[in-house]
Parts: sequence; structure tokens; C-alpha cells
Amino acid sequence: MSLVASADVTTPRPQGARPYPLASRAEHPEDTVVQVGGVAFGGQRVVVIAGPCAVESREQLMETAEAVRAAGATVLRGGAYKPRTSPYDFQGLGEEGLELLAEAGARTGLPVITEVMDSEDVGLVARYADVLQIGSRNMSAFRLLRRAADTGKPIMLKRGFQATIREWLLSAEHILAQGNPRVILCERGIRTYDSEYTRNTLDLNAVPLLARETHLPVVVDPSHGTGRSDLVATMAFGAVAVGADGLMIEVHRQPGEALCDGKQSLSTGEFGALMAGLRPLAALLGREV
Repeated sequence: MSLVASADVTTPRPQGARPYPLASRAEHPEDTVVQVGGVAFGGQRVVVIAGPCAVESREQLMETAEAVRAAGATVLRGGAYKPRTSPYDFQGLGEEGLELLAEAGARTGLPVITEVMDSEDVGLVARYADVLQIGSRNMSAFRLLRRAADTGKPIMLKRGFQATIREWLLSAEHILAQGNPRVILCERGIRTYDSEYTRNTLDLNAVPLLARETHLPVVVDPSHGTGRSDLVATMAFGAVAVGADGLMIEVHRQPGEALCDGKQSLSTGEFGALMAGLRPLAALLGREV
């Protein structure tokens, strides 16, 4: 049965009720756990998603995928389509990148997440990916959200870089109202007034606030949230400390040679050190990494 029907959104809502009844914890008090293969977003384990910003070559991806799996990552990320500000920057490998991601996922046993940018590409991306990511620029692309929801695949919805919490949850409501309850939220930083030192301002306030406001699991992306590899570990620790259900970390075998976002990418060695530091912190909080 459609989630829209079960929520009876046509009935006048009580004064003060949230405009996103399907996402609201007030109407769905139990935490939602989104299963992706053997990985549970919203459970006791802090899910760590890791991999390169962009798939550049088979060798680059396979080496990175093997390294992040060995360090303890449970989901592989990689961009096949890259929405770059400049049309002259690397735009991704497209379907070839999707094929390489699927190969790397099969080789490592890791579920794969990648971004879908256009409603016309939803079917193609869904054939290769286990989780469909909706990027910051497309958070309010409602046709894309509905098409992605129709696949039945888990959807990771990144916060728009100028979006309020309310706007973000209303975008999630579009997916839920389409009948797909498998929504994961991702805080990836918002644009504020300081762009000289950091790429974005990582809003860690959002994590405990969302725990009160919604039942959906919340992942934090400190790579985009800071734009600086030297800040990623510290903000990852902070995200776990405030209750994030997962982390999304960009990792490259040689960040200085990355075709996309090298400045915010950890080397494979740095990622291993991060994972080693996260384990005791998670244990202290009664969780696992």
C-alpha cells in the first residue's frame, strides 16, 4: 500500500503538525533501519562509506576499493557522473564508470553507492548501484526524486548546500510519498559566509536535531563538509560523537593526482588511521564501526 494512503495526507492536520508526516518522528516514533545487502543504516554500527570522488580508471578504483575494505569500510562510493561547476573539469566516465563500480563491488563484496544526476539516467544507474545518491545540487529536483524512488532502491539524499532542515525533510517526503521508505539523509555542509578557509560549514547541529525530528538514518560527509583533508578526521570524530549513523569519506590512492576533489580526499593510509581512531570512540559510545 502506498505510504501516501497510509499517512492520509488529505486529512487536515492538527495545528503545529509537521508538513512532512511520513518523515516525522512524531508520527513514526521507531527508528527506520535501511538495509543494503548485509549493511544496516540506522543500527548500532556506524556505517562507513568510502572511495574516490570520481572513478578515473580501473586500476585506481580497484586499488582504492581493496584498501578501504581492508581498513573496515562497509560501503564503496565512487562517482561515474560528476556535476562540476566548470564544464571544462572532469565530468566522469559515465556508464564505463558504473561498470567499474559494479566490478569493484563484486570483487570486494561491498555494496556500491553512486550519484544519479538526471531522471533519464535513473534506470541505467539503478542497474549497477545498490544505493542511489541524490546530490546537493539536485535535492529539490522533484521529478528526479520520484523517478529514483520508483526503483525501490535505497536513496541517499544529500542536503542542498543552501537548504534549511525543513526544505531537506520536505524533499525526503517526496521520496517517501512515492512509496519508497528506504531513505538515508546525508549532511554534507552548507554554504555560509566563509569560503576562504573551508569549502562549506559542516552543520553537526543537524545530526541530533534530526534524531529528534525524524526517524530516518543520518550520514555525515566531512569531506565535502570541510573541503580539507586535514579536517576530515576531526569532523568525522565529531559526527560520531553527536550520533551520526554513518560517515561518507573520500579516499584516493594519490590525492595530489586526483581528477576531482583531491584537496578533501584522504590517502588510503590516512583512511586506515581514521578507522583505527574511530573504533575506540564508537565503543565508548556503545556503538561499532
